[in-house]
Amino acid sequence: MLREGTPVASKYEFIETMRLGTAEYAYPVEFMCDMLDVSRSGCYEWRQRPDSATDQRREELKLLITKAFEMSDSTYGYRRIHAQLARWGVTAGPELIRQLMRELNLVPCQPKPKRWSLTQAAAGTVPDLVGRDFTAETPGVKLVGDITYIPTGEGWLYLATVIDCCTKEVIGYAMDDNYQTPLIIRAIRNAARNRKLTKHAIFHTDRGSNYMSADFSKELRKLDLRRSAGRTGISLLTG
Repeated sequence: MLREGTPVASKYEFIETMRLGTAEYAYPVEFMCDMLDVSRSGCYEWRQRPDSATDQRREELKLLITKAFEMSDSTYGYRRIHAQLARWGVTAGPELIRQLMRELNLVPCQPKPKRWSLTQAAAGTVPDLVGRDFTAETPGVKLVGDITYIPTGEGWLYLATVIDCCTKEVIGYAMDDNYQTPLIIRAIRNAARNRKLTKHAIFHTDRGSNYMSADFSKELRKLDLRRSAGRTGISLLTG
């Protein structure tokens, strides 16, 4: 999205998606326009164009369906995706979800028998230091991280964020066309650069493979942060 040659319409689409706030924490339009180097007036003019409410709804659902599917390691069928969306407070019929999964070519695979490695065993020992209490009395003490999937005209854009539980501000983020471990490493580095974090501050995430990776664990140790993880498949910001 920040690369040269990215169509302005794609940037406007990204701004509109984040403004709609499928996540709890949205971003000011003015801030995103400045970051993406587009005209604020042009963005507001683009937003006035008549769009199909149905098409917009389907695109939002595709985003959430893809996120739920990825979080399940590509094992969830439409019924389990339907149940996951319901846990997130999203209302959608199972048949619609099945149709959208077909459009997205999301085909669940049978999970392979687990072969526990040293890395997997270590990931399983990461404690939950938050206990669904996403509050803090002072800044820089407790942070949460998440990855958001954004549909654009050029494909998916992945946004990794770091949020301070005290101020509820996004203190660090990174964007890329993939959600590999370097993406979340850049996000936490930016957070540490932008704000003063206390020694042994908590960084809480889900148990996704990237957050549980050895490379990310090493990065947190460098920053003197404690790793915390909740149950797989829950919303970090709502518990």
